[in-house]
Amino acid sequence: MKISYNWLKWYIPEVPEADSLRDIFTYHLCEVEGIEKLPDGDTVFDINILPNRAHDLLSHHGIARELASQLGIKYNDPSSMYKVPEAKLTNLKIEVESENCRRYMGRILRNVKVGPSPEWVVNHLASIGQRSINNIVDASNITMYDSGQPTHCFDLDKVNGAIIVRQAKEGESITTLDNKEVKLSPNDMVIADEKNLLAIAGVKGGKIAEVDENTKNIIIEVANFTPVSVRKTRRAVNIFTDAVKRFENDLSPELCDFAMKEISGLMIEYGFTDFEDVVDIHTNPQKERELSFSASFVANKLGREVSEVEVEDILKRYNFKYEKNGEEFTITPPALRLDLQIPEDMVEEIGRVAGYDKVTGKIPKINFTPKVNETFEMIQKSRAYLLSQGYNEVMTYTFANKGKVEVLASASDKKFLRTNLSDGLKESLVLNKVNAPLLGENDIKVFEIGNVWSPLEEMHVAYGNKKEIKEVSLEEFMKASPDAFVQVLGSPREELGDITSQKHTGSAFKMWSLFPFIARDIAVWVPESEGKEKLENLIKENITELCVKGPDMFDTFTKEGRTSFGFRMIFQSYERTLTDSEVGEIMTKITNKVKENSEWEVR
Repeated sequence: MKISYNWLKWYIPEVPEADSLRDIFTYHLCEVEGIEKLPDGDTVFDINILPNRAHDLLSHHGIARELASQLGIKYNDPSSMYKVPEAKLTNLKIEVESENCRRYMGRILRNVKVGPSPEWVVNHLASIGQRSINNIVDASNITMYDSGQPTHCFDLDKVNGAIIVRQAKEGESITTLDNKEVKLSPNDMVIADEKNLLAIAGVKGGKIAEVDENTKNIIIEVANFTPVSVRKTRRAVNIFTDAVKRFENDLSPELCDFAMKEISGLMIEYGFTDFEDVVDIHTNPQKERELSFSASFVANKLGREVSEVEVEDILKRYNFKYEKNGEEFTITPPALRLDLQIPEDMVEEIGRVAGYDKVTGKIPKINFTPKVNETFEMIQKSRAYLLSQGYNEVMTYTFANKGKVEVLASASDKKFLRTNLSDGLKESLVLNKVNAPLLGENDIKVFEIGNVWSPLEEMHVAYGNKKEIKEVSLEEFMKASPDAFVQVLGSPREELGDITSQKHTGSAFKMWSLFPFIARDIAVWVPESEGKEKLENLIKENITELCVKGPDMFDTFTKEGRTSFGFRMIFQSYERTLTDSEVGEIMTKITNKVKENSEWEVR
């Protein structure tokens, strides 16, 4: 919401300079989203009022009251300034048929003249980004941005009979002031007369009773509607207005009195004085509520020392009615403070006013022994043991194409929850077998710890290689070889403690290439008297950085005074897919280097 500094000064003349208000807003009230300096010297704050205070702070009055209380400065209440001359008896009839209308005030003002607004009205609206329309509409808008209570004016001569507040009928529609045709439902509340719909209650006025340059007599509406009703309607009709913003965050019905005085006072300033009595239908009066709390209660919740003197000072500054009995304060929150419902709300209020920067952070001392999750402990111990035995952990799909427990809205080949881990482990072994040369493994050993459903949910452990896969429940696995656990992990299972600190044979993780590898072998005859080292060094000198693994000797035998050494190399790039020709060039280079030695022969 945009707040004008000059506008605030009408009500709190002692307000600090505009530049210092940013910190006051930020540390005690709300976030400041922007500050704009206007050519006329005014400063406009764009502040983010949260929903819990939207009922009283989406207005200049609300912000002025808050600042006056926060800073301990004088607040000029303008209520006494609005002097309405003696009003005439009225024949205005208002019927409230909807329980979503808590209060409806209306009064007739005759002999008005629609035209431009006074300069101060135009300037006030312009300062917060609103354009002037005409003096009647502007008076309604000024009242809303000043007090927080939306109001509306109907052309009396276009209204047929009584004003009726009711739910819309099925199939009814209305043309709004912006010429939008809106279809309504019985969930939507409307303002109607005996023939037509005049407005969507709390949302938007209609064209039928629009105030225009020919208007002579008006009906001033000040009403209070339930926030849920307004919110549902604005979502259904897709219309969002400043009035909606205030109604859907809830307003006190008590605010209607002030708004009616204010808009009437504005009309008097225009020179319009032919008022009739106010018709006030208050179907759901707001009840007073009491909150009780103590300074020690506030201190305990807030996390810092709070004295009774400090609490009492804040209550006085904010004009709370209160009584003190011993250590207990009992307050009656102001009608507009709908956010104060429980004692904890007063903790927040006192903390906010005093300043949260005064709450020092302290780490709580908690002395307790954490409860061990037995299942998680068994999983950790089982995992540590299997890793120490050279197994690598895999995670396979929980869903399968067959099983005993079916799931909804799943892929056609994944309609069931798995009944075992072994099937997934077999698929994993097949896939990992392709990468065995790159991993330098002759035997791929994998394991998985996970849930199965057969049909009840159980935790299983499956482990093995291409020759055999074993699968048992987690409990059975832990009971199977207690001596093995002790031998590998160094202590009985009941005393293992933090498994994450146990040593295992695995190495640090290094990201693999996303591109395929190429494996190449070379076998060379050398004199029986020579070892493999010379040949291995020659290969290493010529394989380039594209060789990510090797040369690894995979075969050797001796025959007729010569020894054959077979080496395997894995070529792979982290940047691209290698071609056969690239690797072929490297292998040709190695072969040529081998041939330079007359005693060596490539097999």
